[in-house]
Amino acid sequence: MAVNALGDYDDTNVFARILRGEIPCRKVYEDESVLAFHDINPQAPVHVLVIPKQPYVSMADFLESASAEQIAGFWRGVGAVARLLNLAPGGFRLLSNAGRDAHQEVPHMHVHLFAGRELGAMLVA
Repeated sequence: MAVNALGDYDDTNVFARILRGEIPCRKVYEDESVLAFHDINPQAPVHVLVIPKQPYVSMADFLESASAEQIAGFWRGVGAVARLLNLAPGGFRLLSNAGRDAHQEVPHMHVHLFAGRELGAMLVA
């Protein structure tokens, strides 16, 4: 199901339930701003999801509504995950789908962090 990037937040979504501890995850990192965990359907040898602990629907919603402190805390958390996993030497890719056309499936803002192999072109023509 595709998500409206600026729709209402649904607190029953899978990431909200993970944040509340209702659904387990394979945690990689957590701080006051973010939770990072392994994707259950990895698309690369390293495929980690980084989510803010606040209820934002998409990157569009997050950048429009979050405070400067929340935005900075989120990106610092993403950086901490990349450092923890020692991804800089080989490189990594960040991806955030926002809305229907981007095929966002979970209505909670998140970034996919991919690494561990040559990732190829960003988009297939």
